[in-house]
Amino acid sequence: MRFSVLGSGSSGNVSYVETKETKILIDAGFSCREIEKRLKLLGLKAREIDAVVVTHEHIDHVRGVGIFARRYEVPVLINRATLARCSKTIGNIPVPLFFNTGESLIFKDAHLHFITKCHDAADPVALTVSSDGCKLGVITDLGRPTSLILDSIQGCQGLILEFNHDVEMLDSGPYPIDLKRRIRGPDGHLSNDQAAEILSETIGEDLSVLVLAHLSETNNTKELAFQEARRVIQGHGKGAATVVVSSQRYPMPMTSLGIGEHG
Repeated sequence: MRFSVLGSGSSGNVSYVETKETKILIDAGFSCREIEKRLKLLGLKAREIDAVVVTHEHIDHVRGVGIFARRYEVPVLINRATLARCSKTIGNIPVPLFFNTGESLIFKDAHLHFITKCHDAADPVALTVSSDGCKLGVITDLGRPTSLILDSIQGCQGLILEFNHDVEMLDSGPYPIDLKRRIRGPDGHLSNDQAAEILSETIGEDLSVLVLAHLSETNNTKELAFQEARRVIQGHGKGAATVVVSSQRYPMPMTSLGIGEHG
């Protein structure tokens, strides 16, 4: 399995996951043209994408879904509540493939498990992607960890985990009080401390790659998030695990899970 975060943050979120038989986008929060551009930077072709998975309806996750799906005639994996909420934004979807939150779906050789999460959306999901003995967790846009989330991401070799904000930076920053409350609320976004808690409770022998995602450019820094993640990893004796801080502006290098070296 190979993967990359093409970009992550409040302006757009797209991740790429590749197994032996399939190539999938998780969310499409940039314009179709920008997604094509970022795929090309990794040596990938948009026309080779087999499906787009949608985690929830916020614009930074669905901006390019409709145009990409229509242009390349790919199925969109989505739950019904999310599609109902964003149908005007994304337009007609040629091939919707509906999943039920809390259940799994097999797409070619990829086993996708959809996990309910706490976020201010219609029916938002986190997910794991498993194939050929590898497991990747994608856990962003949630206000608080739950036992369901923690249980579902046990045994991941790769983990894309939200480190959205530093609490002190958020509190002293320029955002209006209502927005600060939303971000810090139970249906908002994970702080560095909360992400570290998730990592501490789920880190296992298998974890080889941790990607810090959805960092706020206003209320966080790469250094703060990285330091918090490394503290947990080293404290659990996992110093060899690779930590990557994703960017809003460019894709992270392609990374492999399982036998072989990281790309």
